[in-house]
Amino acid sequence: MKILINNASTTSHLLGGNGHDVVTISLVIEKGKIVQVLDCPLPASQTVSTDSTFEKVIDATGLFLSPGLLDPQVHFREPGMEYKEDIASGSRAAVKGGFTSVVSMPNTTPTADNAETVAFMVEKASTTGLCKVYPTGALSKGLEGKELTDFKTLQAAGVVAITDDGKGVQDDSLFKQALNDAKALGMPVLDHSEDESLSNGGAIHEGVVSRKHNVNGIKASSESVHVKRGCEYSEETGGHYHVLHVSTAESIEAIRQAKAKGARVTVEVSPHHLLLCDEDIPVKADGTLDANWKMNPPLRSRSDMLACQKALTDGVIDAIATDHAPHAPHEKDLHIEKAPFGIIGLETAFALIYTHFVKTGKLNLNTAIDLMSKQAGAIFNIKCGRIEEGADADLALFDLKTPFTVTPSFFASKSQSSPFINETLYGETYYTLVDGEIKYARC
Repeated sequence: MKILINNASTTSHLLGGNGHDVVTISLVIEKGKIVQVLDCPLPASQTVSTDSTFEKVIDATGLFLSPGLLDPQVHFREPGMEYKEDIASGSRAAVKGGFTSVVSMPNTTPTADNAETVAFMVEKASTTGLCKVYPTGALSKGLEGKELTDFKTLQAAGVVAITDDGKGVQDDSLFKQALNDAKALGMPVLDHSEDESLSNGGAIHEGVVSRKHNVNGIKASSESVHVKRGCEYSEETGGHYHVLHVSTAESIEAIRQAKAKGARVTVEVSPHHLLLCDEDIPVKADGTLDANWKMNPPLRSRSDMLACQKALTDGVIDAIATDHAPHAPHEKDLHIEKAPFGIIGLETAFALIYTHFVKTGKLNLNTAIDLMSKQAGAIFNIKCGRIEEGADADLALFDLKTPFTVTPSFFASKSQSSPFINETLYGETYYTLVDGEIKYARC
């Protein structure tokens, strides 16, 4: 299909240049690629012609054209937990949020610790997925933290990274060996940083709120102890250590120091850890805390939240990740100590970052998009994030000017467990194209 995106706004930076200036362009897309970037809109006489020059014309007047976004951490639950989410519904949520690529975690049932399960995920994504799905492989067999998986076999099956996400690796020597083995294959090790002896089965951050509501709390040090370990081992081995969903000031300081020493350490942060803290968790009518605000790592203290914001604006953060982790409504209706960890985030991530950081002047738009595309992809050696001739036509069009309100019916995911319902945001997705095919259109 030959498509024209006509009269879109973007920046010269996203076109491969160095400027922050906003420019108006048109794009010609054919056979899944960007074949022409025009520095002016085509007149109506050329876009609609009797010889059908274009099979589809998208009038992008008033919309902002971005490279398709890439999410470094999602949970699509398939195989095994399709009642929560599956690859089809998860990818619908992705494209509704402007994401054309996602990196999926291995805590499925069965665990993605073998080539067969990974191959199933790759095949399922190719047949039912609307976006590109890059699977990761489990670091240990069954996510049990006892025996390493065969990284080479997993990589051959299609994984782009190794992780036991959902669980922290408690065995120090096993984790160090994983960094060594993954380094030889050119893959990062993604770390869910959690020392279970310090998290102690808690439900929310250990602090004033946990004590007030008599809820077992998770110590901030449960994360930072493992982050410090990973940074140290990265320095020793030269392996690529990636910190998933960082949430504490102490973790960020360890990452700053490791980066200053030249260690191969990268880090992501999630919108909820940037914008919310434990004091924000609402109390339900029955006096208990709302489990739709329960995730792991938990919402931390206000000072931790501000440290995450500073790390973002200072350039310490390498990527923004949703940690999209859907659950069925009946599961999140449980008491907060019994409900599962996890919230959704794909549909709202860009709008949250644009509204609270770009629109307020804390972050420029180019940087925000790079953190959600080019820089996120670079962690996994995935090339993306630029609008250039010859590149895959993975693109998103956003309305940056019109406010919209997040409602339960807004979500494409099977889940509605979001702490951002009823929030008014800017940056709604209007179109998402993957390999030149329209996978989402608002109208």
